[in-house]
Amino acid sequence: MSRKVRRVGLHLDSKEIESLPHVEITAILRGADDLIMRGGRSLLMKVLKGSRAQEVLKVGLEQSPVYGCFHHLSPEETLARIDWVIQRGYLAIEYDGRLPLLVYTEAGWEIERDTYADELLRGFDRMLAAGPGPFDMSYLKDRSRDLILLLLEKVEATGDRKYIPVLKAWEQTDYKKVQARIRQAIHHLNQSATQEGAAADHASRRQCGASEVS
Repeated sequence: MSRKVRRVGLHLDSKEIESLPHVEITAILRGADDLIMRGGRSLLMKVLKGSRAQEVLKVGLEQSPVYGCFHHLSPEETLARIDWVIQRGYLAIEYDGRLPLLVYTEAGWEIERDTYADELLRGFDRMLAAGPGPFDMSYLKDRSRDLILLLLEKVEATGDRKYIPVLKAWEQTDYKKVQARIRQAIHHLNQSATQEGAAADHASRRQCGASEVS
């Protein structure tokens, strides 16, 4: 006969917070990304507070882009904001044995996915600014497929061919389905550049024509 697991008690208390700025919601969700089914509310609070606790440092959570962003708040104030995000349905709690761990809800992941995709796109900019390569894109392999698809949509939306070297390096490291989508993005950027060039040439010719008439 199996023993019944005694779960750790959980009491959410948002301390009558009525609303949170979007920037705080996105920060909490971004901080949770490294803790999904690995940590709970208290650990997320320590990350957001910038704690030097061993449980934070031993797994590299101080590398989180939102580490310490709530340093100006008390632990209680920070935890209340986390609880508000849970109560509003952006994060949820699932038990692994006796421990309550954080998970995204569909609404929370939709926000986090957009935040993370923007962060990855800014990472491309930093790589390109640092030099011509070679670019190590292995960090994108095995990422959530919907995150990767959104990132490629954002790259396409820029219409900027500067991203093509990064995309070509990425294509060499990922799975076939992702490679095919990357090739589509490269084609889109090349096509956009061609269309812009043709439009600029047409505008120039019209201007020259107008000058000759005058």
